[in-house]
Amino acid sequence: VQLQASGGGLVQNGGSLRLSCAASGRTFSGYAMGWFRQAPGKEREFVAAITWREASPYYADSAKDRFTIARDYAKNTVFMQMHGLKTEDTAVYYCAAMMAPQDLVTMPVLYDYWGQGTQVTVSS
Repeated sequence: VQLQASGGGLVQNGGSLRLSCAASGRTFSGYAMGWFRQAPGKEREFVAAITWREASPYYADSAKDRFTIARDYAKNTVFMQMHGLKTEDTAVYYCAAMMAPQDLVTMPVLYDYWGQGTQVTVSS
């Protein structure tokens, strides 16, 4: 499974961005897809995830009420709409695919495939 993330960019404080992640190589039949982010000098952290079949969303506290994750089953694509962006959201955002069900969708080590990352920069 190859993941291609896109949609990052530079926005002002309070702005919006929509990230996309397309899975290619074969029809995605995994358990979940997620978004993580990593700021300079910090560990990679969970942002949001969605189970592929049921489309059940999961959010980090920092993302609740501001970010929305969704998936397009037919296009093998996961989206994350981000509103109310803050300077602390600045990071490289990575999408990831979890192929088999796991107890936690928040742990990066449980994901099997990763995209290349897309930079999100929020200016004050």
